[in-house]
Amino acid sequence: MVVVSNRLPVTIEQSNGGSRLELSSGGLVTALRPLLNDCAGVWIGWPGTDASPEIDALLEHHSQKSNFTLKPVSISAEERSRFYIGFSNEILWPLFHDLQSRCNFDPTYWDTYLTVNQRFAERAASEIRSGDVVWVHDYHLMSVGASMRQLEINERLSYFHHIPFPSPDIFEKLPWRKEILTALLDFDVLGFQTLRDRRNFVACLRKFLKHVEARDYGEHLVVDSPRRTTFVGAFPIGIDYEEFAHGASDHEVTMRANEIVERLNECRVILGVDRLDYTKGIPERLAAYRYLLEFHPERRQRVALVEVVVPSREDIPKYLELKTQIERQVSEINGEYGELGWVPIHYIHRSLDRPELLAYYRAAHIALITPLKDGMNLVAKEY
Repeated sequence: MVVVSNRLPVTIEQSNGGSRLELSSGGLVTALRPLLNDCAGVWIGWPGTDASPEIDALLEHHSQKSNFTLKPVSISAEERSRFYIGFSNEILWPLFHDLQSRCNFDPTYWDTYLTVNQRFAERAASEIRSGDVVWVHDYHLMSVGASMRQLEINERLSYFHHIPFPSPDIFEKLPWRKEILTALLDFDVLGFQTLRDRRNFVACLRKFLKHVEARDYGEHLVVDSPRRTTFVGAFPIGIDYEEFAHGASDHEVTMRANEIVERLNECRVILGVDRLDYTKGIPERLAAYRYLLEFHPERRQRVALVEVVVPSREDIPKYLELKTQIERQVSEINGEYGELGWVPIHYIHRSLDRPELLAYYRAAHIALITPLKDGMNLVAKEY
């Protein structure tokens, strides 16, 4: 299997002592790493920094310890600005989450999106062997299939869409809607998280593309287009249940969970775990918690909200503004309602390692998950 995603499942941490690899977090990595460990293959993606012999050596060393090989794709700073920050996260991400007022439809972003997708396609083409399955992931790389077909790659190409797919009235606002839909139909298989997403995708095909026909195929659909027939299904993503169950029963995790409950003075623990993103509804959640404390004073000193916000995309101004807003809300709520021996909100702005995360899951009485719109929220399944 050849997996292609925007980022490799590792993060390069730079320090005065040099560079080191850390395992990445996030739903895509959580879901796919166990799969590739089982079946072996190649994972292609951007390593998060500029290419260098040191980075190549780190990736090679990590590959030797895993059951799959990491292959980097180089992206320049300007390309990252236009492809990742620009087209992917100033256009596609907000639009597909029904937040079109946050979109910046800069026409220069599109050409760079195509250029970078072409580079991913070339890297994937160089790794393919006869009979391989190529599995491309998410909205950053929707044009990779079309680029690989231009390179005369005839192997089986699959694509999975991790975020919501919008309805036609939202998708219509994308100036490159026809190009995106046509490119997606160069894959043999398209996967979506929910039946709603699949339904929206087919509705967009019918509205914006001619000579395309969708028909039932058992529980799924096939789409006939001039160039090929594409299988389209809804395949909700999951987690490695056995890994989480085994880890949660670990003695160290049990001890940590007990310590958390003690530190919170035996309060009922409400837990939020989110990547820093405006789609996760974190300010709205904090406003709701404030409402609880204001209008139900009997809950004060009896509950504690632990809000874990994992840093993400902090080089994008909107995300820095969101971080500031969240921290201001936490400070205001704690200042207004906190009492001696009781803090309403315990705010953690960092990634948690697996044992610490499992300990918080075990200590919590309630998981509070409030996305404005989401693909498949794996925090719910992990909890």
